[in-house]
Amino acid sequence: MVEATTQLRVRYSETDQMGYVYYGNYAQYFEVARVEFLRSKGVSYKKLEEEGIMLPVLKLEVKYHKPAKYDDLLTIKTVVKKKPSITVDFHFEIYNEQNELLTTGFTSLVFIDMKRNRPTRPPKIILDLFDTI
Repeated sequence: MVEATTQLRVRYSETDQMGYVYYGNYAQYFEVARVEFLRSKGVSYKKLEEEGIMLPVLKLEVKYHKPAKYDDLLTIKTVVKKKPSITVDFHFEIYNEQNELLTTGFTSLVFIDMKRNRPTRPPKIILDLFDTI
């Protein structure tokens, strides 16, 4: 299991009239956490794309436990539980400043060879990152 945490503050534009984070914004929060997870491990999305690999999302799941609100400082825990193959699965937990679990989620992404536009095995840098799993 490999994990990392990311923090972000809820902006006013991300909320609805009740001051709660609009449900559609959680996909963006997961993306921020996923990119920062990889960055914290020395892997850049930009570098992957320069090397001809892209990672589109195949599946997204979200479970809302409690609402995140305007100006909350959120901590997003990102976990990869198994070594990637053609796909890589990210699990998320979002907490507020009181350490209350607000949201859990999951995304599955596929490694795509941009030249062939076909699924491919992950590059060595990704496989090495998850050698401990």
